[in-house]
Amino acid sequence: MSRIVMGGTNFGDPGRGTHPWSLGLDEARPFFRQAIECGITAFDTANVYSCGVSEEIIGKLVREFSKRDEVVIATKVFGRMGSGPKDGGLSRTAILTQVDESLRRLGTDYIDLYQIHRFDPQVTIEETMAALHDLVRAGKVRYLGACSMWTWQFAQMQHAADLNGWTRFVSMQNHYNLLQREEEREMLPFCRYQGVGVIPWSPLARGRLTRAPGAETERSRMDVSASRLYDRTATGDKAIIDAVTAVAERRGVSRAQVALAWVMQQEGITAPIVGTTRLHHLTEAVAALDLELSTSEQEHLTQHYTPRPALGIAWTRSGAAFGTRSEISGIRRDERTGLNA
Repeated sequence: MSRIVMGGTNFGDPGRGTHPWSLGLDEARPFFRQAIECGITAFDTANVYSCGVSEEIIGKLVREFSKRDEVVIATKVFGRMGSGPKDGGLSRTAILTQVDESLRRLGTDYIDLYQIHRFDPQVTIEETMAALHDLVRAGKVRYLGACSMWTWQFAQMQHAADLNGWTRFVSMQNHYNLLQREEEREMLPFCRYQGVGVIPWSPLARGRLTRAPGAETERSRMDVSASRLYDRTATGDKAIIDAVTAVAERRGVSRAQVALAWVMQQEGITAPIVGTTRLHHLTEAVAALDLELSTSEQEHLTQHYTPRPALGIAWTRSGAAFGTRSEISGIRRDERTGLNA
């Protein structure tokens, strides 16, 4: 994968889904042209982003600006696409149905990286892993990836694949940035041990690391999930943002460059997923590749961090992208095992 992955959350139909700030096909075109020209060749989306429109846009613009075998297209399955039994979750029937729908929208005959968007406690791990393995055997999918879940869940899924000779996950897309570092406790060390690539989402903490504490943008006012992921009253957040600002001013670069450079320099990180709604977002992301933070600068950026709930791991029963704070605080009960997750 390229060192930066362009995320597809911001591409779609503003009138569909939960992202009213989404950019349509014509608005998205300059972003894909610039991404390819900058050497970004990995594009991440999901079937649920704008109810499938994001996949349609990425498929069309990737074909317009590049050759299919020169890019990596990643998409996801799990979120609700409808009310039927085949429209969500990780059952065999849902996976086999949804992969064909994603292939159709993307306009391709294979997906480079097919990811489970979350862990599904309603389906046995063996059923999910067997179905995913069959997609690889059929040539519809080249590699498998997973997204935010508890480390013990990811370990169980990898173990099931090993026991049965099925295809293992090669990547983990998790929630990781200067304001949310709980993955350093178990998931990141496990991924390093397993040789699994890590492609973090929200590396800029929904933009909070790029602006003054309390400052708002048009998107931040509409982004409901951001308020669930980031607590403005969290101890140490203001000090962390101030540290990012201080390093950026001393280096003469943007805060986004500093925050992205920090993520890129952490051990085991393959490439952060960057969401873009302005062309300069891509410019800053590429510039972050050349920013080497010193040991003292990294210590300055991390010294104010305090433990907090590992948010962004669970989904609500209704299929929303992020549960309420109590549901994803680490004390949620796993309905399949009966254990506290």
